[in-house]
Amino acid sequence: MTRRRHLLTAARLLVSFGMLAYLLTRFTSFHLSEMLPEWHASTLAWLLSGLALTLVAIVLAAARWQRVAGVLHLRARLRTFVSQTLAGMFISSVLPSTIGGDVIRVSRLGVTTGDTPGSFASVVLERVSGWVVLPVLTFVGLALNPSLLHLGNATRVAVFLAVGALGVLAVLLVAGTSPQLGGRLAHNEGWLRFIGAVHLGMEQFRQAPLAVLTVLGVSLAYQLTLVVAAWTVGHALGLNIGITVLLAFMPAVAMAQVLPISIGGLGLREGALALFLHPLGVSYEHAIAFGLLVYGMSLTVSLLGAPAFAVGRGRRPVQAAA
Repeated sequence: MTRRRHLLTAARLLVSFGMLAYLLTRFTSFHLSEMLPEWHASTLAWLLSGLALTLVAIVLAAARWQRVAGVLHLRARLRTFVSQTLAGMFISSVLPSTIGGDVIRVSRLGVTTGDTPGSFASVVLERVSGWVVLPVLTFVGLALNPSLLHLGNATRVAVFLAVGALGVLAVLLVAGTSPQLGGRLAHNEGWLRFIGAVHLGMEQFRQAPLAVLTVLGVSLAYQLTLVVAAWTVGHALGLNIGITVLLAFMPAVAMAQVLPISIGGLGLREGALALFLHPLGVSYEHAIAFGLLVYGMSLTVSLLGAPAFAVGRGRRPVQAAA
């Protein structure tokens, strides 16, 4: 099994760098000077603003996870969730490991709370909440800027990703809320326990319906913060990308990155941005640079998770709330 995981990781690395190399050689002249921002007095300010907003987004992601965990009776301080979120980011962004960032989060929260199955369910449901918000933001962005509905393949791919995400989400929720299917899978040890985790979480959320609105509200704030962070990156590169454009397409990029064929979305993100932004007059070089700089922001912030990852054991187990 370990050998298989190493092979999968190697394959994902190959795909990531292969896609990036293809983009750089097929669509650009690959002059590094054309991909770097022109330094003005405001460039550093835009970049620092983007870093700050990315960090704020991570705190919001941790707060979303904390809200979900609370409904599942898993208690910990926000700083614990922030630390574990950063540790997971560090694994996902910096280390091409066979152990995903979400696995680290489940493991650490399980140690902290003494409830590994509940911790797994909290991470799954935290991810699912994002899949509710992402397609909605894409549709809102398209509605606010109708000209984006006439960009050919860019529009079609964005709509396809949004509709596909909602379709997968609907199937997952129907299966997860079914006592016959979700209930049986609640204690499954294979990949089907994903559906079981949704079932476990939905049962708890039925008893606290207002918590759903809280989780979705925090999730919305998280995604909007990332959109604004991307907007600052565009300004740092001197690109005139409107906020509604990013509202429509950045969530679509995030949905595309879920495909488990690359490391940290490298290559996928840049290709998607080239597809979405080129019809709006953004050169391929700048679209790729935009994607790499967005990744660089996340990568830089994720370095804050290195100490949390190095500690390795989290807090002492505590009694999970009844």
